Amino acid sequence: MVSLVLLAVLAGGAAVLYLKGTLAQGLMMILNAILASFIAFGFFELVAGLLAKYAAAVTAWAQTISFLLLFVLAFAVLQTIAMQLHKQKIDLGLWPERVGRVICGLILGYIVAGQLLVGAALAPLPSGYPYARFSERGTNPSQPSKTLLNPDGFVVGLFATISKGSFSAIGEPKSFAMLHAGFLNELYLNRLKGPKEVPLRTKAAAIEVPRQGAVREAPASLRDTEGNPPPSRSGETLTLVTVAFKSSQIVEAGKLTLSQVRLICRPKGADQARLAGKGQALYPVGYIASDGSLVLKPLSEQITIEAPRRGGARNVEFAFFVPTHLTPTLLGLKGNNLEQVSLRPAADDAAPTREGEETSPPSRETDETRQPTGESDSTSSTESDRDGRGLSNLGTALTGGALEEDIMQ
Repeated sequence: MVSLVLLAVLAGGAAVLYLKGTLAQGLMMILNAILASFIAFGFFELVAGLLAKYAAAVTAWAQTISFLLLFVLAFAVLQTIAMQLHKQKIDLGLWPERVGRVICGLILGYIVAGQLLVGAALAPLPSGYPYARFSERGTNPSQPSKTLLNPDGFVVGLFATISKGSFSAIGEPKSFAMLHAGFLNELYLNRLKGPKEVPLRTKAAAIEVPRQGAVREAPASLRDTEGNPPPSRSGETLTLVTVAFKSSQIVEAGKLTLSQVRLICRPKGADQARLAGKGQALYPVGYIASDGSLVLKPLSEQITIEAPRRGGARNVEFAFFVPTHLTPTLLGLKGNNLEQVSLRPAADDAAPTREGEETSPPSRETDETRQPTGESDSTSSTESDRDGRGLSNLGTALTGGALEEDIMQ
């Protein structure tokens, strides 16, 4: 069905330009469609947050409405300006016009189709719509299914490419390719069980990542629930990342699948700013139980994290296989939680370092692990603890990136 719709959009664009347009107009429309696409990707999260705040009835559809509305309005404004600046008809000859119009129409339809598919992927629809990118059985994030000609992958990749550090003159460089690494996979994996099974977003910031000791290499003594050593992968290290779930948002955040948790990594030794460049999204293979064992789970299996009895936050350690050439940078949950990950070791293990220097935590064996239903001793961080963490609101608006506590959907 998606392939048929795509072909119809392509044919419609070619027919309209062939019958009523010119080659010059077609080229102009392609440029305007690309610019409108950039505007939609860059600002849809900010607009969706405002829409959800002032129109609660459409909260679930806020991102889809904002994304498509921004694209349509931006394209209409750009086209109006272009038509005012270019009023005289340009004719390049019979055959250049005939062939050029059709080609431009196909390209324009391709871009529009990509935008429509991304907008549909943002919607709270079952995971099989607009197409089944992943199967619930044997989900493999590295092998997604793609629709005919992959137009949604094209528009996402194009914006991710131009966003790499593009706003460094305004503030800290941030990249859509880092903040939303594997954006299409993120959207489809977030709703792998469908919106009726697990919430796709939280009303407010739901997680925190400790500033120290959040990342550690899995100890050699780690065993799974059956007493066996955990699986190993060549060129990858089993890494544990601690995430604190806030009790105030546990109802929405605590009902999840592992496919809604992602660790975004960047190449080690990269000379770019921490949030610039291109990232790689990794998904957990399980979590650490209260007895210190590794609970292995498929990405599609639903788990529940219970609220702590004493308030504060509940800590959960998720297990990821991290390639040795990558370093953890961001931790994302569902559709609107993203926290920076620090590689500082725990305070009692920290070696003297220079200010701002990142160090890898030493491997340690400990019983102080948590499972989703286990008790946590952690409490919510204060505002002062968050100084220097997270993403600025301006950077978020410009890149369509991570949502912080003051911009919620």
